[in-house]
Amino acid sequence: MDIITSLQNERVKLTRGLQERPRTRRKYMRIAVEGARLVRDAWERGSRPDFVLYTPGDSDETLIAKMTKARVTTLAVSAEVMQHVSDTQSPQGIIGVFPLPMPPLPKNPRRVLICDALGDPGNLGGLLRSAAAAGADLAILAPGCADPYNPKALRAGMGAHFRLPVVEATWAEIAGYCEALTLYAADAEGDAAYDAVNWLKPWGLIVGSEAHGLSADAANLASKQIAIPMAAATESLNAMVAASIILFEAARQGRSNEHAG
Repeated sequence: MDIITSLQNERVKLTRGLQERPRTRRKYMRIAVEGARLVRDAWERGSRPDFVLYTPGDSDETLIAKMTKARVTTLAVSAEVMQHVSDTQSPQGIIGVFPLPMPPLPKNPRRVLICDALGDPGNLGGLLRSAAAAGADLAILAPGCADPYNPKALRAGMGAHFRLPVVEATWAEIAGYCEALTLYAADAEGDAAYDAVNWLKPWGLIVGSEAHGLSADAANLASKQIAIPMAAATESLNAMVAASIILFEAARQGRSNEHAG
């Protein structure tokens, strides 16, 4: 078995660049997906990697064998090379280079998450994971958001990027695209309780940065600001947690309506 040991190998350098630089990801329209679970998930969702790097004896050998049989380019690398291209302290032994996920955009979305300047990639990825799990049709990233393809966002998303369409847009574009939706903004000072909203009608949920709150553009676009009632003296919730609660309330109302029908 040939094992790549050089850090100057072109595929090794590309993988490292995809992990580190948004500009490289945009230039090549590629992302680096790290870990057996995420690589398997992306592949099973129909995305075919350009190539996969793995460390023999330290990766999912069954997955490597299946991908090799399917004529995916699988390349063995040394532990030093894997450490070099990994974004984690303890590499999981496998990294796949995949095309940038581009699920089809829905023509008439009814459930849209709008992220307003969410700068933490881990929080953003976690929120995309919640949105996908709660059945959102689309996630729109307004200006100021973290790169959704940052390695931390990909790990936190746990495959959401391959299930949920994610687009980046200006506020003017968002206003036009969401014209037929009722837009709600999550805000700790909101004057309506999140569970008093009728989530059966087409909606968009705007979630702002925990540090800076809603931007002026977001506040102007929203027709109502909603809050999660909490016990006295409780600090406001993390943006990802708060948005997840609201998203699953919307999903709950949808299920209840289906059962009632």
